[in-house]
Amino acid sequence: MILRYIEEFLNYLRVVKNASKLTLVSYRTDLEQYFQFLARRHGADVEDLDLNKIDHKSVREYLSVLQQQGMQRSTMARKLAALRSFVRYLCRENVLPSNPIAAVATPKQDQRLPNFLYPIEVAQLIEAPDISKPLGMRDRALLELLYATGIRVSELVGLNAADLNRQQGVIKVAGKGGKERIVPLGKQSAEFLSRYLKVRESLLHQKKSASSALFLNRFGRQLSVRGVRNIINKYVDALAINIKVSPHTLRHTFATHLLNRGADLRSVQELLGHVKLSTTQIYTHLTKEDIKRVHDRTLPRR
Repeated sequence: MILRYIEEFLNYLRVVKNASKLTLVSYRTDLEQYFQFLARRHGADVEDLDLNKIDHKSVREYLSVLQQQGMQRSTMARKLAALRSFVRYLCRENVLPSNPIAAVATPKQDQRLPNFLYPIEVAQLIEAPDISKPLGMRDRALLELLYATGIRVSELVGLNAADLNRQQGVIKVAGKGGKERIVPLGKQSAEFLSRYLKVRESLLHQKKSASSALFLNRFGRQLSVRGVRNIINKYVDALAINIKVSPHTLRHTFATHLLNRGADLRSVQELLGHVKLSTTQIYTHLTKEDIKRVHDRTLPRR
């Protein structure tokens, strides 16, 4: 019974809310994990559980277990949000008479400032690929684009070659929830994307591929999120950069550099595709932190 309602809920998110595939996978995982916990708690199978077993006490116990396992509060909050959304759906569909978990408090999240790179580190990373080779040119274009636009890695791998408008110097990005936005490329990024497109055509011809994806792997197929992470890790390791760098680090770096150079918050919000301004506001806390990190990372004796 519960599994059927989960499927109906996910279908509602997909059709009505236009949720992305990544969102649907996350919701499915989060809901199944809670109901597996609930089933163990009652010594039953998930499919045999009654919906009235969902209550605030079980949710609080579940969050407590996750905390004991060392899960980050932000992840716990996301899992709770998925369950809340599911329960609200059941209430709207009159499957549940009332919301049994409305009183459960969201785990207080630690204010963690995102990692970012300094201009010299970004330059070293972007210029690391060997552009005399086709895949090196792809890597250079990829890194230039991530830093110049601040797009998410999921947005990057979802780009098609047709999304690039070289004449206007912009690219069309499909963000969360399928919301599209137009993002300027910048001169350097546009130049290396143009150079990469010539190499891309040769990759397609060599591999007899018909992929429309902008960024291709060595087999001529769409580059994956894991593939992008591996590319970045390869150059970070070679450069011995002393912080953990991910595709999202370049997104943080993009926002931080814009704000430190006087860009207004609303413009940065639009470029990043943030729905809420509060999500973008975390970067306004980076100015003093920037100074501290410069001190910590550059002073020989401290």
